Amino acid sequence: MHPLLIALAAVYGAAAGLLVPRAAYRLAVEPEEGRRTACPRGHPITGVARGWLGRARCPAREPAALVTVPAAAPPASVPPAPCPAYGPARTAAPLVTAAACALLAAGVGARPELAVWLLLAPVAVLLATVDAAVHRLPDVLTLPAAGAAAALLGAAALLPGHRGSWTGALLGGLALAAAYFVLFLIRPDGLGFGDVKLALALGIALGWYGWAVLFLGAFAGFVLGSVYGIGMMIVRRADRKSAMPFGPFMVLGALFGLLLGGYGAS
Repeated sequence: MHPLLIALAAVYGAAAGLLVPRAAYRLAVEPEEGRRTACPRGHPITGVARGWLGRARCPAREPAALVTVPAAAPPASVPPAPCPAYGPARTAAPLVTAAACALLAAGVGARPELAVWLLLAPVAVLLATVDAAVHRLPDVLTLPAAGAAAALLGAAALLPGHRGSWTGALLGGLALAAAYFVLFLIRPDGLGFGDVKLALALGIALGWYGWAVLFLGAFAGFVLGSVYGIGMMIVRRADRKSAMPFGPFMVLGALFGLLLGGYGAS
């Protein structure tokens, strides 16, 4: 255990998680819809990177509503305030990302690949949030995540102290994506093509620690998804034909696999 490393990872995760709700809200649209440019209350989304980077905060009042002050002083605008219309993700995303990063730091330790997992963790939470909202995984996240995972792990493989295989990571990504593609062909109504693309990124990460970790991480995702689906049917909130977002369970399964891989490589 590295208490300081775990604490720093948790702080980083919480800070990165603060950026998830706004990006998730902008991406959580149907395929035929454009990405949102205004918050749920109608405030234009502006800021760093054309509004993509920022907290789920909006003006406390409409822009025209300025605080009245004496003429000698310039008008002061009301400072931004949290926008409750963004939903529970405002609080949940930082907590989930912080917990994931802390667990990864505890499981992997001070090894080069930890930096890769910490960089990918907020993206994984963002993907899970979007999928849970609209049952789709946008290409703008899945494909770059796979490319980033491959490139970053390639760099990690050049550093001393790593405990994985870059070749295994690349083969793992191809293998898991191929397996999901077969499942997609067998039952396209039960598995989306976005899941196939996400499997490429997760397979690269899991394959870093070997085939056993790849299998366990993928299998854990199916188990978690099945338990959720059965639970929803038991409480009669879904039936066998109901659509279910599978991305969050793929991500959770991958986290489980990475933790096993990290502990096993210690």
